[in-house]
Amino acid sequence: MSGIRFDAVRRIYGHEGRGIVTLDGVDLAIADREFVAIVGPSGCGKTTCLRMVAGFDRPTSGSVKVDDVVVGGPSPERAVVFQQFALFPWKNVFDNIAFGLRNKGVAEAERRERIAHYIKLMGLAGYETAFPHQLSGGMQQRVAIARAYALDPVVLLMDEPFGALDAQTRVVMQEELVRLSRVNPRTVLFITHGVEEAIYLADRVAIMTRRPGRIKEIVNVKPIRTSENWDQHAKIEDVMDLPSFVHLRTHIWKSLREEKGVEGA
Repeated sequence: MSGIRFDAVRRIYGHEGRGIVTLDGVDLAIADREFVAIVGPSGCGKTTCLRMVAGFDRPTSGSVKVDDVVVGGPSPERAVVFQQFALFPWKNVFDNIAFGLRNKGVAEAERRERIAHYIKLMGLAGYETAFPHQLSGGMQQRVAIARAYALDPVVLLMDEPFGALDAQTRVVMQEELVRLSRVNPRTVLFITHGVEEAIYLADRVAIMTRRPGRIKEIVNVKPIRTSENWDQHAKIEDVMDLPSFVHLRTHIWKSLREEKGVEGA
């Protein structure tokens, strides 16, 4: 089991009474192999939540647990994909994907097998020896995602991973992630400003309040997606035209508009 749990999480930057309260009483449970997206106003603490699961930050009070164990620091069992691709510019595609596996001590034969699998799965065949500067933004993000999945993490943390891409490439990557997450499901926490992106990708969408951030509402998408078989549609625009999708989008936007300072997505 690899669920994530936030219990009464509070995060203050600075000293109690004089600091900035970013999170104040966040409660959220993410089940094993569930894909949850968090949306909310800028500055509400979305990325802080992800950083706590990653082990890069800690609550001022409350707890963040993975598999019922309090997160105490970073771990290869919790892989992170950032908005900026964070590839090593001096390493080619193969070696970028291999980096975490080498650090984890994975044997060479298994390492090569995993890398070959994810290179094929992410449509990177033929680019094994290419360097990041030779790749488009979308291709670089494919490498970053392949590197994360190759580690075989129990939890995948994605912080606006498509935010730096152009609109067309972003759509292609969203479709790729849907395909990958259905074929090889992981427990995913996905941070985004995009309401449509959240609905399209996630099993549930958590809506946060403005700062200090709390979980305002949880929208359960999976039963609708499953009953209407959204995954049968080859294109994201076909899904977005469905009445059920439009209804969810309208509902989430109304909830977000109640929070001051919300950005357009």
